[in-house]
Amino acid sequence: MQQVDDFVAESEALHSVLKPLSDAEFQRPTAFKAWTLDHVIQHLHFFNRMADLSLTAPAQFQDEYGAFDADRRAGQTMVEITDRLLDGLSGQALLAAWRTTYLDMAPRFSAADPKARVKWAGPDMSVRSSITARLMETWAHGQEIHDLLGIVRQDSDRIRNIAHLGVQTYGWTFINRKEDVPEPMPWVQLSAPSGAVWEWGEPSDTEKISGAATEFCQVVTQTRNIADTALAVTGENATRWMSIAQCFAGPPEDPPAPGTRGPG
Repeated sequence: MQQVDDFVAESEALHSVLKPLSDAEFQRPTAFKAWTLDHVIQHLHFFNRMADLSLTAPAQFQDEYGAFDADRRAGQTMVEITDRLLDGLSGQALLAAWRTTYLDMAPRFSAADPKARVKWAGPDMSVRSSITARLMETWAHGQEIHDLLGIVRQDSDRIRNIAHLGVQTYGWTFINRKEDVPEPMPWVQLSAPSGAVWEWGEPSDTEKISGAATEFCQVVTQTRNIADTALAVTGENATRWMSIAQCFAGPPEDPPAPGTRGPG
């Protein structure tokens, strides 16, 4: 699966950004819920491990994720739980553990049937979708790290996976909020980092989203408000979608307020 190679490449790119930092710098808060760099990498590390367990040891995944979910329902925050479960692992030691895990799990995903079903927090998903979701999370949470460090990320065409996931979750975005799914889905026409043009849906002049693929990915992963992008949005369905787009699992989340997410 190309998605496995893309997941590793995205993880390695983020690792290269973090590798020069001191342990103390991992305590700096980002613009995402004031999570520190430690919190962000703990989150990625924990859920990479959960994804690996869902593939290789589904019963253990059910037990461990069930305990995690019970703690969440009891009122503990995600960062409190992951910090406890990882024994406070932080800084460069955390970075090394995260890298070891994503490099170790990649061959197992490469060897798996892409269409096989695995358990997750919500509905079951395919192995291909599982590793694509890990790529998406890595890229999305990498955004607040780049923003904090004042780095403009140079994306590659592997973000097509994220753009595709964003389009595929058009209906989910509305269903998750208990809203009717408006039809038709807008035509999405994006400029890839390479200069290629990516398209989804039926051509339309009345329902359309166009612009840079990076900015579309930022909106569907809720790392930018639509108002802070140059995306061209035409039509009622397109406008509503871009105001609430959510390509990740979990309860409905609102995008960041305009002007609150960007380079540090």
